[in-house]
Amino acid sequence: MNRMVLLAAFLISLLMGGSAWAQTPPSPTARGEYLARAGDCVACHSTPGGKAFAGGLKMGTPLGAIYATNITPDIETGIGTYTEQEFDRAVRRGVAKDGRRLYPAMPYPSYAKLSDDDVQVLYEYFMRAVPPAHQVNQPSEIPTLLKPRWPMAVWNAVFVGGGNGFTSDPQHDAAWNRGAYLVEGPGHCGACHTARGIAYEEKALDRSSLAFLAGANLDGWYAPSLRQNRATGLGGWSKEDIVAFLKTGHNKHGSAYGSMRDVINNSTPYLTDEDLNDIAVYLTSLPATVEEKAPVYDDATATALAEGSSDPGAAVYAGQCQSCHKETGGAAPPFLPALAGNPTVLDRDASSLINIVLNGSAPLMAKGAPSPYRMPQYRAQLSNQQVAEVVSFIRSGWGNNAPRVSAGDVATLRKSTDPASDQPVILRMR
Repeated sequence: MNRMVLLAAFLISLLMGGSAWAQTPPSPTARGEYLARAGDCVACHSTPGGKAFAGGLKMGTPLGAIYATNITPDIETGIGTYTEQEFDRAVRRGVAKDGRRLYPAMPYPSYAKLSDDDVQVLYEYFMRAVPPAHQVNQPSEIPTLLKPRWPMAVWNAVFVGGGNGFTSDPQHDAAWNRGAYLVEGPGHCGACHTARGIAYEEKALDRSSLAFLAGANLDGWYAPSLRQNRATGLGGWSKEDIVAFLKTGHNKHGSAYGSMRDVINNSTPYLTDEDLNDIAVYLTSLPATVEEKAPVYDDATATALAEGSSDPGAAVYAGQCQSCHKETGGAAPPFLPALAGNPTVLDRDASSLINIVLNGSAPLMAKGAPSPYRMPQYRAQLSNQQVAEVVSFIRSGWGNNAPRVSAGDVATLRKSTDPASDQPVILRMR
């Protein structure tokens, strides 16, 4: 009997020990890697085919091109000699170890919201888990007269302020506050989706302004509004739609493109379902910037395509687009996005639609799984006038009611974009 009791006690202890082990909090380096995923650090600090975090990615600024730096723990060319305090100052204040002010291509205005604990685990991850890569940083292409960094101290004082971290809103629950922290802080969504002012500052850094996440043009793409605009934002998206998009890069409303492609390839699919849901809770709470009517489908365009339309844009659409996107404009979501009622199609700025027709889309690789379809490029097949005609046709078809574009609009984007350089950054972080 005593042996049976001892055996039972031993089995219970094993089960309890196993349960306790399974619930052990992740190590600082694992938490740091998760946060680096949330911040998508690898996308900017790596090049296609290069080593993770070794730098070298060319980035345009109003002053000239700069190159992302090596943030591996290499002693000579990376951040291997940084103390935790120096790392913190670079991440949250935009000041390098040697005192140089960083340009805000590094999203330290957003990272200023990071908690002390999150900065600490990021430091642990970069110093202990990231393999060092000996790769010398490339000098910027900014003219000599504009290279002094001291004006950035003034810029920071005016546009960033003290960087006092994230403040929870007691009027909202824990899920909302966690979503706000991820979006406004490590996710730095405003760096792309918030318009910039004359000094290249983000017009808003948080939810206190309607300018925050209201949409912005960036490098030939238009990052759409993430607010509750009914036609041009997320007003027609459910929380489930947002989570699906962040997990896969697709949903019934559209597919990821431009800089968002790298976010899908390296960042948001690696977040927990709970964090993705919290992000959705937060985004669906942001009020619209303008009152818009939800798009209403009109089948006149489908009828015209079926019967043969005299519109020159319709002819291009029938020859190049209809096999995938259908005469109904409905396509086959989630992998082939609908054009009818699509926020990217309806947006006042047609840059993304023009860009994707000209240059196509690079692959989406959510957690290494390639998307089964990708948009081909038509810059060689179609003239500027033809692209303008088909884009205008799409923007006015099936009940869409967006302005036409001109051949000049297309010519400008054709000149400023290079499909050969638009390769995705898809990297294993370790």
